Amino acid sequence: MATIHGSLGETVPDATVTDLNPAQRAHVLAEALPWLLHYRGKIVVVKYGGNAMVDAGLKAAFAADMAFLRTVGVHPVVVHGGGPQISEMLSRVGLEGEFRGGFRVTTPEVMEYVRMVLFGKVGRELVGLINKHGPFAVGTSGEDAGLFEATKRYVTVDGERVDIGRVGDITHVNAGSLLDLVDAGRIPVVSTIAPDASGEIYNINADTAAGALASAIGAERLVMLTNVEGLYTDWPDRGSLVSRITRRELEEIMPTLDSGMIPKMEACLNAIRTGVRAAHVIDGRIRHSVLLELMTEGGIGTMVAEDWDDENGAGTGDDADHGDGAGTPGTGHRDDTTAHGEDHDDH
Repeated sequence: MATIHGSLGETVPDATVTDLNPAQRAHVLAEALPWLLHYRGKIVVVKYGGNAMVDAGLKAAFAADMAFLRTVGVHPVVVHGGGPQISEMLSRVGLEGEFRGGFRVTTPEVMEYVRMVLFGKVGRELVGLINKHGPFAVGTSGEDAGLFEATKRYVTVDGERVDIGRVGDITHVNAGSLLDLVDAGRIPVVSTIAPDASGEIYNINADTAAGALASAIGAERLVMLTNVEGLYTDWPDRGSLVSRITRRELEEIMPTLDSGMIPKMEACLNAIRTGVRAAHVIDGRIRHSVLLELMTEGGIGTMVAEDWDDENGAGTGDDADHGDGAGTPGTGHRDDTTAHGEDHDDH
């Protein structure tokens, strides 16, 4: 059964962190030790999107989280969207943005702006923010070294097949080039544009790209930042929070999800089906949300796994502490609300 919790209430303000005395700070660090040991040497793919991409404080906190993970021996790989920035650019040049079936309709003209914004603006900015903490991040895109190969995607809207232009699905991931960066101690920051076999460039939804990449490179976890707390089973009933859910349970409720959430949950499902241990949907409006989800017992979002009772599921991989996940690194129960609806924070 999916685990449901009510609302946590209000987010603890950042100022309270500075109020901790030295002993309390030491306790916080010690509490993170099991998670630090668990994730050390493992790849975590993080999809960067939503408000975390537009608020200066959230951007800085996310960059610090990535540098922290890298410093303690985790291998973060960032896949970023650019929905807010793309929409702003299109509005500036007088082009109307349209979404069908959860995906941005991408004409050849829109594609040029998508390409410019993703790699030239969003990716470069994030690389710069991470590298304030050390020479860690390297920008790349699906075009570089044949990282992604794509094919045209169609969507179904009201039972009809709809052409949404230069929008693609990833058909192949050349993981070698990206893993070379990981092995060199770098944090790849991936812009999700990709060519097809003939060289035509497509806009790839960052959610689906993150899921495909996590599967291809053998990631331990997939983490999706959103503009909401996670997943509701009965939106707008805020008591229907899902803190954790199995793959089968998620498959059952997929037809009821809002269009903006569908690509995110599809990515989670595909990642779990292809060997990623667990996928997380978290609230990117909370500073240091990635660390809160991965490095604390409670976590803050919705977690998807194959089976909570499976020793090879979402637990630590050890023989102990499998089952409901409470107190197990990366599987902790959550006490926050999550959301069934989702705005479009991607391409």
